[in-house]
Amino acid sequence: MLQGKRGLIVGIANEHSIAWGCAQAAQAAGAELALTYLNDKAKPYVEPLATQVNAAIFSALDVTNESQMEQLFAEIKQRWGRLDFLIHAVAFSPKADLQGRFIDSSGAGFAQAMDISCHSLVRLAKAAEPLMAEGGSILTMSYYGSEKVILGYGMMGPVKAALEASVRYLAAELAPQGVRVNALSPGPIKTRAASGLAHFDQLLQKNADAAPLHQLVTLEQIGSTACFLVSDQSRQIIGQVIYVDGGFNIQG
Repeated sequence: MLQGKRGLIVGIANEHSIAWGCAQAAQAAGAELALTYLNDKAKPYVEPLATQVNAAIFSALDVTNESQMEQLFAEIKQRWGRLDFLIHAVAFSPKADLQGRFIDSSGAGFAQAMDISCHSLVRLAKAAEPLMAEGGSILTMSYYGSEKVILGYGMMGPVKAALEASVRYLAAELAPQGVRVNALSPGPIKTRAASGLAHFDQLLQKNADAAPLHQLVTLEQIGSTACFLVSDQSRQIIGQVIYVDGGFNIQG
């Protein structure tokens, strides 16, 4: 599905990350990959994974660090000369703001969550645009809490709603260049980021009970759908939020 494609995947923290599921599936589908890690503390967890998928480029990237982003895309341009797809799987909120009531969230915490979880997609898309002169695909990760109130999701609900709106605006602006932008919305899964959510165990159980398939989604299922959305097989899908949640989102 991705034979001959070159893609950047941002957001791997460890082997439980959604971004890792995407990387495994993309490599198995024939893609050559560039992977990033947040900082020196994260590197020992991510580097063995990069080796496992034979990543051609492995670079530090804090999405708030403009210099690191410039260096990363300069390396991609030098090594590859182009970029076929970008997968953005980055989200963050200060714990106190995430676990408290949304009405009590701090302005600084909300701004930080928006910057890292939402506007980082815009910055990455802008950096990727010149490398997608012949078209490409950009994919980000959302969650159903953007659309409905989910117990314990708090401030991230409005942040993910902004992310989904950003997908639509980016999709409209980049479509003339042949660049598609979409969002994937998986059901809840045990990742490092999700561990910070209050009542997360109840959230998992509720999803498994209420979803028509009565199953939780897996990294493999998320990864395979991500591969489809960044491949040429989905070339008419643009500006969409695609759910991979066993049908949980269709319940009343």
